[in-house]
Amino acid sequence: MNDDLLSALDDLEREKGIDQETLFQAIESALISAYRRNFGSVQNVRVGIDRKSGQTHVYAQKTVADPVTDHRIEVSEEEARAVQLDARVGDVVEWEVTPKNFGRIAAQTAKQVIVQRIREAERGLIYEEYSHLAGDLVSGIVHRGERGIIFVDLGRTEAIMMPGEPTPSEGLRPGERVKFYVVEVKKTTKGPQIYLSRSHPGLIKRLFELEVPEIHDGVVEIKAVAREAGARTKISVWAEDENVDPIGACVGPNGSRVKSIVQELRGEKLDIIRWDPDPVVLVANALSPARVTDVQIDTLSRQARVIVPDNQLSLGIGKEGQNARLAAKLTGWKVDIRSESQVGHGSW
Repeated sequence: MNDDLLSALDDLEREKGIDQETLFQAIESALISAYRRNFGSVQNVRVGIDRKSGQTHVYAQKTVADPVTDHRIEVSEEEARAVQLDARVGDVVEWEVTPKNFGRIAAQTAKQVIVQRIREAERGLIYEEYSHLAGDLVSGIVHRGERGIIFVDLGRTEAIMMPGEPTPSEGLRPGERVKFYVVEVKKTTKGPQIYLSRSHPGLIKRLFELEVPEIHDGVVEIKAVAREAGARTKISVWAEDENVDPIGACVGPNGSRVKSIVQELRGEKLDIIRWDPDPVVLVANALSPARVTDVQIDTLSRQARVIVPDNQLSLGIGKEGQNARLAAKLTGWKVDIRSESQVGHGSW
């Protein structure tokens, strides 16, 4: 094993950055277990590998005692001095007990340890590569699905999407390349565990940052995102520079930017509204595409009472209340919508 071991450790340190001394110590520790397993010894032993020659030696260790009560772990002072001239009671002495065929066992054990450490090092490198991606986008290929969990191939490792994280009715197919939002990256003994999502609101934000240079550069700011994945999303945007149209920047020339995002979301509807520091204006904008007649704000209850024309009531509320619900999520205000005729008849 000698030359092969030293050569392998040199290569590992140079190519993978695995410290030689750490590997030597790991192999020595594993060889102690291998010795006891193969030779049935209950005595204390130490295994040493010569760092220059690669030679492996096994040393029995016993404590000098008077009287000796257990010959497996103790030795008399007279016997000890045959090995160590100045040995006294209480000292630990050792002598070589390397079996004749221990070289073969040592080689096998060293190989196992090295393979294990290579795997650990590779897992560590993969974790370092992906750990900073939490909250970001990755592109992956759908691999397979098992019990509601979707496995995604990211190239160097595999990620998972738990039940509830795919967009409802999206129907991802094996072999399909899709963009995912990285929810979390955990470090485990089996390597990094990467959790993905297609329904997370963060996916919307990252897609806009990817498609809209003004958002990426900070000229246009995304203030809030409200999403019901697979159905509809509302996003509020704002630009400090009055000469910049934040909505126009997000829509892009001939709608190219928003079309690209909608395509990635498989047709999910997108409402882009202008953010405003005035809650009256903000709530009215958030109820787009409905036209709003008036908004009354109750700051104590954070409730917004909204009046719309009669023909805009159903549009303002939306299918199954979706438009009003998303507007409330987007603005942080409770939204109560009434038509002009309802207000005229005293419904409030």
